[in-house]
Amino acid sequence: MEKSISDYKKDLEFIEEVTSNVDEGHGLNGHTDRDTFKILIPVITYQDIQPNINRIVNDLMVRQIFGCACSTGTSGGESKLIPTTEGELGRRFQLLKLQLSVMRQAVPNYGNGIAMYLMFIKSEEQTPGGLTARALSTSMIKSPYFDYNRHQNDHTSPTATILCPDSYQSMYSQMLCGLCQNQQVLHVGSFCAITFICAIRSLEKHWSLLCKDIRTESVDASITDPSVRDAVMEILKPDPKLADFIEAECSKDSWKGIITRLWPNAKYLNVTVTGTMAQYIPTLDYYSNSLPLVNTMYIASECSFGINLNPFCKPSEVAYTLIPTMAYFEFLPNQESDRVINSISMPKSLTEKEQQQLVDLADVKIGQEYELVVTTYSGLYRYRVSDVLRVAGYKNNAPQFNFLCRENVVLSIDDDKNNEVELQNAAGNLFPFDAHVTEYTSYVDIATIPSHYVLFWELRVNGSNPIPPSGSASDKSIGPLEIRVVEIGTFDKLMDYCINTLCVKFAPLVDLLNSRFVSSYFSPMCPKWVPRYKNGTTRTEI
Repeated sequence: MEKSISDYKKDLEFIEEVTSNVDEGHGLNGHTDRDTFKILIPVITYQDIQPNINRIVNDLMVRQIFGCACSTGTSGGESKLIPTTEGELGRRFQLLKLQLSVMRQAVPNYGNGIAMYLMFIKSEEQTPGGLTARALSTSMIKSPYFDYNRHQNDHTSPTATILCPDSYQSMYSQMLCGLCQNQQVLHVGSFCAITFICAIRSLEKHWSLLCKDIRTESVDASITDPSVRDAVMEILKPDPKLADFIEAECSKDSWKGIITRLWPNAKYLNVTVTGTMAQYIPTLDYYSNSLPLVNTMYIASECSFGINLNPFCKPSEVAYTLIPTMAYFEFLPNQESDRVINSISMPKSLTEKEQQQLVDLADVKIGQEYELVVTTYSGLYRYRVSDVLRVAGYKNNAPQFNFLCRENVVLSIDDDKNNEVELQNAAGNLFPFDAHVTEYTSYVDIATIPSHYVLFWELRVNGSNPIPPSGSASDKSIGPLEIRVVEIGTFDKLMDYCINTLCVKFAPLVDLLNSRFVSSYFSPMCPKWVPRYKNGTTRTEI
């Protein structure tokens, strides 16, 4: 135990050291070499290196590359392949280790409980060159580092339940194990907010079966994977009293606070709710009785970036401290007008003048917004991640950043551009009516003249206040906004088919949404044209 405490202290000392010397240690031997690097190496986008990545996946450098991480996709739904080395996976788990030390410092008696942290693998593919292409979360779960990390932080889910490729069996068995150990659970969560919400919705559907399993010490016949059944049976004990308790709570009319009712010792939810994930905060608050929402790390397919040193801050105040040893970080100043220009299409290569505007980690200014540019150990040089960050403060000499959004366009008609933030703001107008959007997606309907935006909303209405129609005027180049309210559970179906659901273009997915909408509403008038940007682009007031 003393060795463990010593290890955590060393991790915290490491954080102090790297945040105090953010302008050193990049292997560039001083400012002169850094200038040379910036002069000789251009800033790039994924499109610039895609031909080389295609060569890698088609049998170049197979021995050096561990696999390919599939990014979550662009607004068009196309996933990127990011080559990953084993060393990069090691750095990801190093960041996990640092985050664990921060949590042990922040949570009293952290080591006395276990985590119901739900994890799932996604389907993977083999490239022509023999590399495995899979989601980042799946790569981490299947990594040799995974079992060691779980040993350092006990979980309710046996490894076999996590590795089960059948999403229903994995979800059901992990929930069953979590309920069996409900009194020991200190915190609950998942990789992202929507995954955990899906788990709670699954519990809403299947709680009677779960109660039967707990009461009779059996596993439902729908769980057919032998390794999963064996792993669950090692944990499951006959407990009629617990089954009666779960049944009584789940059969109540309201599921408000169901998390704290079923897991009474849970102190927080470990989920990501920054950026576009903020839309899930009302749903999580409803189910958890407003337990603290802890955002721990900032990672992406390209590399790991940083951790949240103040894990119990409000979601709106989350600031990530970038760890300088994870990558070489540069920052492109980002103005409001620039954001619209960049969001019109995928990021483009910078001009020489624009490249000269990039600043180092130690030179960013508080309150300013920047687009993140990274040079990684895996071979990405001056790569535009497309994340927009705002400098919020400092840890020692290291700046801390709020994550704002990812540079992209969700919807575009003619010269009009709308991004994901504007869609969230529109959904926020439901709050006064005791309702909120649990999920949404969108597309441009070009079958009408003029074309118009279509939003698909899955709603949860807590009260009986009517939601009045609203709309605004336009220059008639864009038709009235249409909102289609879909059945509860529609997005569970959609998630089976795609990774990024903020905007859909694939015809079968649009057909799925259209087959399940229960009502449709057009704004009384077309949107108002607002000539607010100097570059000539416009924006719709949604």
